[in-house]
Amino acid sequence: MSKLDDLLVKYKADLEGVGEKVDDDFLRVVAKACGPSIYRADSALVAMSDKKEVETVKKNFLIKKLGLADTPKLDEGLAAVKEKYTKRQKQRAVVYYLLAKHFKKKSALMG
Repeated sequence: MSKLDDLLVKYKADLEGVGEKVDDDFLRVVAKACGPSIYRADSALVAMSDKKEVETVKKNFLIKKLGLADTPKLDEGLAAVKEKYTKRQKQRAVVYYLLAKHFKKKSALMG
């Protein structure tokens, strides 16, 4: 198995742990969209309690990647994902998967 495949197994377990029925193809697309960040210890996780980190996720993923407008709905979506994904160490790809699903923006990444 490749490093990506190993990570996908971990991500899928996290998603199933929060009750998600995982779309394997979409999970792979989300992980690839994260780029090299998922392979580096300092960037593979999202600190949802860090306002600066959450702003970065909002700007770089929700607005730039998913094409969403900067409205209070973004904060609501981030809060919903934080509430659902309660694991202490939140994997970036899992957070992004949940956000894309929350905002019904799978098509923005699937192309």
